[in-house]
Amino acid sequence: MSSEGRTRRSARTTARRRRVLVSGASIAGPALAHWLHRSGFEVTVVEKAGALRAGGYPIDIRGTATDVVRRMGILPQLRDAHISTRRFTFLNADGSTVTSLNGPAAGRTSADRTYAAQDLEVRRGDLAASLHAIVRDDVEFLFGDSINTLDQSDEDVVDVTFRSGRQRTFDLVVGADGTHSHTRASLFGPEELFHRYLGYCFALFTLPNTLGLSHEILLWNTPGRAAALYAVGDDERLHGFLNFHQPEPPLDTFRNPDAQRDLVATVFADEGWEIPGMVDAMRDADDLFFDTAGQIRMPHWSSGRVALVGDAAYAPSFLTGQGTSLALVGAYMLANALATQPDHSTAFAAYERGTRDFVTMNQALVDNGGATLFPTTARALEQRNAVLRDLDTMPSATARPAHSALVLPEFTTMASSIQ
Repeated sequence: MSSEGRTRRSARTTARRRRVLVSGASIAGPALAHWLHRSGFEVTVVEKAGALRAGGYPIDIRGTATDVVRRMGILPQLRDAHISTRRFTFLNADGSTVTSLNGPAAGRTSADRTYAAQDLEVRRGDLAASLHAIVRDDVEFLFGDSINTLDQSDEDVVDVTFRSGRQRTFDLVVGADGTHSHTRASLFGPEELFHRYLGYCFALFTLPNTLGLSHEILLWNTPGRAAALYAVGDDERLHGFLNFHQPEPPLDTFRNPDAQRDLVATVFADEGWEIPGMVDAMRDADDLFFDTAGQIRMPHWSSGRVALVGDAAYAPSFLTGQGTSLALVGAYMLANALATQPDHSTAFAAYERGTRDFVTMNQALVDNGGATLFPTTARALEQRNAVLRDLDTMPSATARPAHSALVLPEFTTMASSIQ
């Protein structure tokens, strides 16, 4: 477009609300949409799934993120949805019990094992539904669609073509589309440039609760392999989890569900306990989620008028238990920067400046990929079990400094209009 055309276009849009497209309607996307709408932006959220995604493995909200949901007004309902796990049983390879620990802290399953009393564990679907409920009447949602191309040749706007064929123009675009972000790939290059593999692969799925488990977790281990059955309440279905150490990421399986199932089945072949039934359930599951434990580390989180938030920019991996918390905090910090700064470049810089140290501290919780719950050698497994045998209950939880390392600024609603 000519400079004259850009001038006319800018003149037509003066004094209107800035239009923001957010790609992704899981956690970071709706949270960002809430704060942007609150400060006067016109927000559209596009989500490739046909509807809001229910279910999902339990997730954690800790430290600074707890303050985010409090400010959003959804903390009381999330406290009501808090998962109360009463027992955590550790099992040997033959299914015999190493120890069974009782108490509310027993349900905490991230690698660092440290929680504060105010922290929450809820079903991912419960958090997603709470976020959607507070924005659905104020924000445009485009389900069953996704971004195909982004065109920033006109420096004043982003022209977006969707996979459905529709075309729209926005002032800003934010990728909140997860670890395997299409938005990131289209602007910054392939994922392998930013992905730090941490040595584990895992499969999540649901299966019938044939064991009658209630409010408890069973965790089975052999060196380099783990399996868990997680009973959230008295549900008729369990969350199944199969995790294994893999020196190199299985890149050829990422877009091939059949290859994923074959890989997991091969790794766990000939194992005892409930493993054969879990593998069969995994093969038949229509909700299988397979991925690697990995982090996204980027030198910059924005390019032109497009920025990234949550896992798309700085996934910490499930080993930290902080993915949801970073998504919530990052959404708040990005929205506040955009509300405070009329110039998007200045706002994106402020977002990075205010958030990066917090991200770095939480990503460091993986301790170079080591996970206490998933030892990779027989010696490390026995050392862990020896510690567990000396306990009657899980030790009192203590918060890691990283969880609350960022103090949220007061939210601003100053700069929502085109300048």
